Amino acid sequence: MRRERRRRLALLALLLLAGYLVLRFRVFDSFLFRMLSRRSGLQADESQFILDGTPIRILGGSMHYFRVPEAQWKDRMLKMKACGLNTLTTYVPWNLHEPRRGKFDFSRNLDLGAFLETAADVGLWVILRPGPYICAEWDLGGLPSWLLRDKDMQLRTTYKGFADATEAYFDKLIPKVLYYQYTKGGPIIAVQVENEYGSYAMDSNYMEFIKTALVRRGIVELLLTSDNKDGISSGSMEGVLATINFQKIEPILFSYLDSIQSNKPVMVMEFWTGWFDHWGGDHHVFDVDQMISTVSDVLKKGASINLYMFHGGTNFGFMAGALHFHEYRADVTSYDYDAPLTEAGDYTTKYFRLRELLSEFHDEPLPPAPVLYPKATYGSVELKRCLSLWDVLEFTGEPFRSAEPVNMENLPVNDGNGQSYGYTLYEAVIYGGGRFHTRGNVRDRAQVFVSTQSVGSVDYKNQELTIPEVPGYRKLQILVENCGRVNYGNKLNDQRKGLVGDVFLRDIPLRNFKIYSLDMNNTFISSLDTFRWSQLLEEKKGPVFYQGSLHVRSAPQDTFLRMKGWKKGIVFINGRNLGRYWDIGPQETLYVPGSWILPGVNEVTIFEEYEAGPSLYTVETPFLGRTQYVD
Repeated sequence: MRRERRRRLALLALLLLAGYLVLRFRVFDSFLFRMLSRRSGLQADESQFILDGTPIRILGGSMHYFRVPEAQWKDRMLKMKACGLNTLTTYVPWNLHEPRRGKFDFSRNLDLGAFLETAADVGLWVILRPGPYICAEWDLGGLPSWLLRDKDMQLRTTYKGFADATEAYFDKLIPKVLYYQYTKGGPIIAVQVENEYGSYAMDSNYMEFIKTALVRRGIVELLLTSDNKDGISSGSMEGVLATINFQKIEPILFSYLDSIQSNKPVMVMEFWTGWFDHWGGDHHVFDVDQMISTVSDVLKKGASINLYMFHGGTNFGFMAGALHFHEYRADVTSYDYDAPLTEAGDYTTKYFRLRELLSEFHDEPLPPAPVLYPKATYGSVELKRCLSLWDVLEFTGEPFRSAEPVNMENLPVNDGNGQSYGYTLYEAVIYGGGRFHTRGNVRDRAQVFVSTQSVGSVDYKNQELTIPEVPGYRKLQILVENCGRVNYGNKLNDQRKGLVGDVFLRDIPLRNFKIYSLDMNNTFISSLDTFRWSQLLEEKKGPVFYQGSLHVRSAPQDTFLRMKGWKKGIVFINGRNLGRYWDIGPQETLYVPGSWILPGVNEVTIFEEYEAGPSLYTVETPFLGRTQYVD
């Protein structure tokens, strides 16, 4: 009897110890247990995907961790799961993870490991799209701007300067995702080789270089490419599954894909659920009936699908990209995308229609849709003081002096990495006045001042203005804004910002500049507290900083800032850059995540380029502008 009792106690002790270890060592629980239950990763050797010997269909949705506050990652993933999705896809933005050459950031909202672990906990597989180029309507397609300091740079090629930088980046990135691969116990079932290279195709050796870089560092899961119909033949490669992107099925698409790779699973990597917006345009909307009809047709054909986007999020800060084909068009701050989940994570008609459709492809009932986080209005921002940009300049450090203009990326700032985002001020002494002309060398737009008095704006379309004739010497100031680098097309190597060449007065190139780097980063905004601010005046013309308080007397919830009456600028709350606003629309509100708000007093700082609005207030619902249906 005693021997049996001791045996039971010993067994109980072992069980308690095992339980403790499982709770204490989460990595052990998350990876080893999952790994022991798995045999093989995703296979694409037949007409269906096979995972662990079982046929599967990928029902995916795109969500980018860098566009969603980390506190909301799990909420969005649970909503994915409740909609019937089994896979999450995400890009990886090089320009955020390596903002300066050799200086890496994988913390907080850039903690890719935590994001992948959350996906695993929720029960979602992951398709990782690490680039190095991602497009994504993201500044320079995710490539860091310091690459452009090299005047001979050839992005997305095997040019040594780009190849070496890519290798160094992958040396840091890939080890952080290796143990999140499916065969090692993690959620990653596939990894994309670059992105839509068939639409670029500048180097026949490039894709093999990227594939080798991934495999050599230990990527063992299924590799795939992603292209639209025009690029798929140039973007596909031997031994890598080709997938296709579209919004509307054309009869030839799937047969064309089969001609490139027969008897392979069909995967729509990007089915575009909506579209993105640009400043001065309309808010794009894609009809829900058309969307459901196309998704249904794809699934009836036995194909797998990924919804781009399922949840778009926000282009916080200066990270929105641009397009430049016939004309330059900068993207807005919101990346709502008319997706099934709104910018703030709310349900749409698309969500519930998709949930109804996708439930047919599950043997078990879908989990209930999570309760939505309520939105709040906190009244007006109490604007208290203002500070002219001209009063800040003398305290921003000694300006860089140069006989000729120097572009933003080649300025000797940020430890030799140049300036990436924001504004650059060029100041020169002129005599008299006359015709000022940029000859297309202002990127992307600028206000021109004479002795701090505005004389007009210039951009790609409006390249000249008249400076009033006054005898004597005066300061000419050109405040240039980087409105966002092109993220798609063949102009990537031509994305240097600021003054990229000479500007002219009376057809004579200006010389001997003082150049101020105004990147408007968190450090810069925090430093404004050390200045002597002025009380608000009734008439205060920009460029001016305004500061005020947003009072929150309860638990913080998501809200939106209504920018009606304000002209153009950026807004910070508690030092975080919410993004750009511009009265040409379509977007009129800025999303403020509740996780960025503090109980009590919240500091709001606005940099207004022209003229302040009469007030600034919060609202519960966004206004993204007049809608235009995508066809």
